[in-house]
Amino acid sequence: MAAVATPEKQEVRAEAKWVRISPRKARLVAEHIRGRTVPEAWTVLAFTQRAAAREIEKVLHSAVSNAEANHGLIGDDLVVSAAYVDEGPTIKRWRARARGRVARIRKRTCHITVKVAPSPIVQVAPTPEPPAEEKPKRAPRARKTAGAKTTTAKKPTTRKKAGA
Repeated sequence: MAAVATPEKQEVRAEAKWVRISPRKARLVAEHIRGRTVPEAWTVLAFTQRAAAREIEKVLHSAVSNAEANHGLIGDDLVVSAAYVDEGPTIKRWRARARGRVARIRKRTCHITVKVAPSPIVQVAPTPEPPAEEKPKRAPRARKTAGAKTTTAKKPTTRKKAGA
């Protein structure tokens, strides 16, 4: 894993090469942490159940350690500016199949890169709003149910008894 910082925009990079996981599967996890703060990215990775999350978490930890040790940055104030997964070499194996045939097995590898940078926005605590004047509450309206039909009030009819 390597660390590089550019002078105009202080960005620290860490990379893990030849990781034995499919790049397609690792990219799904890398999308979740892009643009997040480092504590938030760690939380997302901790609760992601994919195997790639463990590998990306190691690379993120390495990038934060590089930033703290080599560039004097504070780890909790960093943002994941880039996280991408490139395809590595594919290990080719085979498996015997019926009637003397062979099925190829591709064991894919990937290179995971995570870049962290200082947060461009300084977070300011929100100012509390003054309490709004409370309006008197109205009485609740009678609600119509979905199946109920509105009917007009009819006068009760009087029936004459038979035999009277």
